[in-house]
Amino acid sequence: MKALVQDHYGNTGVLRLRDVARPVPGPGEVVVRVHAAGVDPGVWHLTSGRPYLLRLLGFGLRAPKAPVRGVDFAGTVEETGDGVPDFRAGDEVFGTCEGAFAEYAVARADLVSAKPARLSFEEAAAVAISGCTALQALRDSGRVEPGQSVLVIGAAGGVGSFAVQLATAFGAKVTAVCSTGKTDLVRELGADHVVDYTLSDFTDRRYDLIVDTAGLRSLSHLRRALTPRGTLVIVGGEGGKWLGGVQRVVRAVLLNPFVRHRLRGLVTRVRSADLEVLRETIEAGRLTPVLDRTYPFADAVTAIGYVHEGHSAGKVVRSERRAGRTGDRGPRRAPGGAVGLTATARRCA
Repeated sequence: MKALVQDHYGNTGVLRLRDVARPVPGPGEVVVRVHAAGVDPGVWHLTSGRPYLLRLLGFGLRAPKAPVRGVDFAGTVEETGDGVPDFRAGDEVFGTCEGAFAEYAVARADLVSAKPARLSFEEAAAVAISGCTALQALRDSGRVEPGQSVLVIGAAGGVGSFAVQLATAFGAKVTAVCSTGKTDLVRELGADHVVDYTLSDFTDRRYDLIVDTAGLRSLSHLRRALTPRGTLVIVGGEGGKWLGGVQRVVRAVLLNPFVRHRLRGLVTRVRSADLEVLRETIEAGRLTPVLDRTYPFADAVTAIGYVHEGHSAGKVVRSERRAGRTGDRGPRRAPGGAVGLTATARRCA
């Protein structure tokens, strides 16, 4: 089978489309024919091995332990291992695995869920990591409550576009921060207010919860926009070849005991229960992935570079289908009234 493989760290030029052995499921695993795979900033970080902290966390010091890139996927179950009663060949699924940029991938059954019927494979491939991140930031770390004021920074991005919709589903009043060209998009996602950060700041108001997915602003700047006992959740971040933005999370953890604000860093863990929450919310028409564009498998390297350069609004997906570029001609309305740009605890009840 074909897979996108790397033997050592570097820029996207280290990635090669090669023939590799088709995976075999072990106990508690399924083999999936991958119809589409999500592309997020983490794919580039694992390709480059930067920040270097990733290597120390077990991804491989000199070369990646897992040679095939890609985590988010949607596809069809081909084979199941022992102890997998919930899936059988032919089931349409989505979830996470190691090595989604391949024709076939093996995944733990507890990290797989039934694909929402109202989504295409491309849309479903965009859900797992970004959707779980947004859900856990709001519900678990942020403890969002109906009627609260929530600020989402980076609202047009992969995680941010999910966060705007989920915060609305939780009954919060949402203010979205994005650039000029993406204001219409986040309004259609359900934001009550939109702040164009190129024209104005968001610190003229106070918020019960801030979810920062952009990673560029200092803690002192963010805290100025919190209510006296408000919560800040830091989701990822960029900056520096060694720590890659983790230093903001460290500062938040160290400062947290000495201030009234709740300062939290988020480490996302994809869980079957959360995949099910996302699936149910999608089926209820209250959540729809935003796709910027889709690339064919042969152009997966281009897709990774496109995301790394920061061009995308919403998610980018590599697909077995032909590429398209609706992102160049504006949004189309996706099922359920959310915006889709395509190109080839509590429940949200």
